[in-house]
This record gives sequence, structure tokens and C-alpha cells, in this order.
Amino acid sequence: MSGGRRRAPRRRTVRTGRAGLALGGLAVAGTVAVAVAVWPGGDGQPAGAGDRSKAVTAGVSPAASPSPTRTYPLSKAPRTIPAVREHTAARGPGWRPAAGGRVVVRNDGLADEGRLLAGELKLEYAGRTGAEAGDVELALDKKNTGPESYTLTVKNSRAVISGPAETGVFYGTRTLKQEVRGGGTAPEGVVRDRPAKPVRGFMLDIARKHFTAAWIEDRVRELGDLKYNQLGLHFSDDQGFRIESDRHPEIVSTQHLSKAEVRRILALAASRHITVVPEIDSPGHLGAVIAAHPDLQLRNVSGVPVRGAVDISKPASAAMVDDLLDEYADLFPGSYWHLGGDEYQALTVANPAASFPQLVTAARNKYGAGASVADLATGWLNDRAKLIHGHDRTARVWNDGVFSGGAVQANADLQVAYWTGKEIGARQPVAYLSTGRKVINYNDEYLYYVLGEPQTFVYPTGQRIYEQWTPLVLRGSTPVPAKYDPQILGGSFAVWCDLANSQTQDQVAAGIRMPLRALTQKLWDPRKPALSWTEFRALASRLG
Repeated sequence: MSGGRRRAPRRRTVRTGRAGLALGGLAVAGTVAVAVAVWPGGDGQPAGAGDRSKAVTAGVSPAASPSPTRTYPLSKAPRTIPAVREHTAARGPGWRPAAGGRVVVRNDGLADEGRLLAGELKLEYAGRTGAEAGDVELALDKKNTGPESYTLTVKNSRAVISGPAETGVFYGTRTLKQEVRGGGTAPEGVVRDRPAKPVRGFMLDIARKHFTAAWIEDRVRELGDLKYNQLGLHFSDDQGFRIESDRHPEIVSTQHLSKAEVRRILALAASRHITVVPEIDSPGHLGAVIAAHPDLQLRNVSGVPVRGAVDISKPASAAMVDDLLDEYADLFPGSYWHLGGDEYQALTVANPAASFPQLVTAARNKYGAGASVADLATGWLNDRAKLIHGHDRTARVWNDGVFSGGAVQANADLQVAYWTGKEIGARQPVAYLSTGRKVINYNDEYLYYVLGEPQTFVYPTGQRIYEQWTPLVLRGSTPVPAKYDPQILGGSFAVWCDLANSQTQDQVAAGIRMPLRALTQKLWDPRKPALSWTEFRALASRLG
């Protein structure tokens, strides 16, 4: 053979399949050249494609000559707020929005969620059609448990979000949005997620301080992205009545929200699966109403008026409040109503019966010889709750409006918003829980943002909520026994505007930013957070 011409090696034909995979090899002088799989995006590969390529020259051992097939490490769980409960890792490039990508739906009822996500990720909304590579698909799937649960599957260059109800699918879109915002790519694999608590709320005092509709709408968008599901609006108090009234325009403050603005807020909240919970507090905190109707004001035995309190022995007081409840029940479509019931000043004096004999007389006429002022106040709340129930609403009241003993007991189905243990005759949270009541945690030492920090209040921090608070911590810093956990429906962060000019709207938004993020983490996932506070804060900055 020496001196003769060497024959050139024969070149194999390379074929490309539907997915764009090139298979083939070239044998030259005892070496092996192996083609690399290339998937849409240029660097991906299908699930299970991590095996070594079998396209090798006959007679050459793969063990002796390993094939350098492209592989991916196992994906890591996404970093989101709140953190996802479960992530099954997989190998693959993940999913990211790209030119030509679409959002499609399997069910017409998911059109709103689809359009919202498409706009946020700058994708085309294609409606009800089949999904292709690069798409996001939204679907209703009864395999998930609970209306707020969802599954997010990233595989084969697609992201599929499914849940048993539109709410869960929406939360899946929030997770995908955060994944893209935080790292550019949603990791390969499967997220299975659900909240620990059904009530995840934010309450805003718009009575003492006017907040613009645009500012409230910004908070709604923020709350939606953080998977909150309730927004409380406390719009009546001594300092103001802040929503337009058709029946009683005389009580409305100069600065207020029009009903048209409220309807826009409600529509935006509904698109984020947030229920708005209105509150007209009574029989105290009605100063704005009393200013226009002084004949309703409570006076003591010496004729001295009591600030903010209506005289609940007068039928006209009930008629006024009921007229307002009827009017605003038609405006707010949600399932819940907050009746207040706290800090009725007739019950903060040493001897209510001696100070307000007209209330004692009314109580005994209605409930019997042994009835007290507290019984009359309890009956007042029960009557207002009956009216609200007639509008198919569930009523809640502040814990210091629910009294023990006496001739009259608060209705068993009233939800208790537990905020304080500082009132006269204060009872521990277990006193409410042991009777079977359902409670929402508004712990004023962790979850109360009171403008100007009056009395003993200090601005709460996200770090303290994140590191110390759980839904079981209803009062102070001591948790109630874990057996009561099912009765604690969740929690709510509250902004109160006692010294309204202490902060601007923008300062309030900045001040509550990290507390809101810490709280949703603790309400969504009952486990100890995996991230340190420093890591969590850095994640919040990255997510925006």
C-alpha cells in the first residue's frame, strides 16, 4: 500500500427529523465524530435526551470513546414571593418569552388571565387554540385540589399552567411572571402550589386619609402579583366619610372616591381575583355621620356628647346605619362585610349603666331585666349582621366588639378580626377560639402600620414578620396552641391613618412594601422560610 493513493472516507447522509434533531457520525482514522442534538432556541434538548448518542461507528466501543452529548443540569426551584410549595426538577432549557411566542387557553373562561399575561410578557394572545413550541397554555384541570391551587409545567419548550378554577390559574401566571422577571427563564420541571391560608388580606384606612383611586389601583396590582386575595376599605370614621353617597350626600367628605372610581377599583380587583371587603364601623367611629346628624350622637347622663358614638337606644341611629349598609351592599359585590364594632365609648367608662341610663333602659326593654349596655351593643351588631346576611355577605367584627357572658351573645357565624388585647376586659385569643369561632389575624404588634406612630405603635418591619410572626401569633408574640390553626383563616396587614399627614401616599407605599412581601410568604407557606431575611430582601429587589 505504500506510495498508493489513500481512499477518502465515505460521508454519511445526515437526516433531520420533525424536531430538528440532526443524527449522524463520521468515522475517520479510528476516531468518532458525534452530532449534537439541537432543539428550538439553539441549545435545548427534550426530556430524557441526556443519554449518550448511539450514532457511533460500528466496532468502536462507546465506553472506549465516550460521546460528548449536550446535557443540562437539573433545574432549580424558582425564586418567587411567595415561594412555591413544591418543585419537581427536570433537565432542559426552561421557557422564556421570545418573538413569535403566544398565550393560548383551553377554556374561554381563562381569556382575561390569558390577555393579562400576554400583555405583561409581550406575547401574542391567541385565544382558544392548540399550543405550539414557545407558547404558554392556560387550562382548567380538576386534578388540582382547592380553587387557589395550580400546576405549572415547563417542558418541551412550553409552559402549561393548570388549576381547578380561574383563581389558581391566575396565581400560576403570577409565578411565571416572577420567574421571568427574576431570572429571565422559567426553570424546567413542575411546580405544584397552593396557599396555606384562605384569607390573605390588606386593609386600608381611607376614612382618616384620602388616597387617590390611582394609588389604590397600584396597590391592587401589587397585591395581585403577591397572591393576596382580599382588600379591606375602611371608609367611614370620625375624620371622614370617603365614598360618594346617593342617599346621604350630606355625610360625604370633600375629598372622596366617586362611585365610578370605586367601580373601576372593583373591576381591577376582580381581574386580580381580589375580593374588596368594605367597612362601615359602628356604633362607634361614626363622627363624620354625626357631624351631619348631631341628633344621633350619644350623650352621657350630664348631656356631654361622646365623640364618634351614636346613641344605639334611638331607632333613628339604626335606620341611618342600615340605610348606608343597604346602599353600599349594592356597590360592593364581594362575599364579606366588616361591621366594625370596636371602641364603643359607652363601654370604656367605669360604670356604663350609671353614665348612660338610656342605654340600660333600652337593653332591659329589649332583652330582659338583667340586660346590660354590652348586651345592647351586642344586639346592635347582631341586627346589622342579619341585614348583611340578607345581602348574602359573611360578616366580621373586631374582637373588642365581641363580649363574654351577658344576656346576648354575638352570632356564632361572625368572623372575629383579632387585633388587640389592650381593651378594658381584654380576653386572650383562646377565649374566642375555644368557642369554635373563626378568627383572622390582625395582630397590632406586627401587622398594624399606624401613621405617626401614636400611643405605643411603631411601624412594623418586614424582617420582624418574616422571622418572628406566624398566623398562630394572634396577640403579642406568643402563639396559640397549634390545634387552633384550622380556625385561623389567615391574616391581614392594616394601614391606619391616625395622624394622616405624617406620611404621603408614596411614603406609605414604600413603608409597607417589605411587610406585604413578608406577610404573604408566611400566609402562603407554613414552613420556615428557606431564605434568610437578607436573601429574601435581595430577591424582592430583583423581582421589583
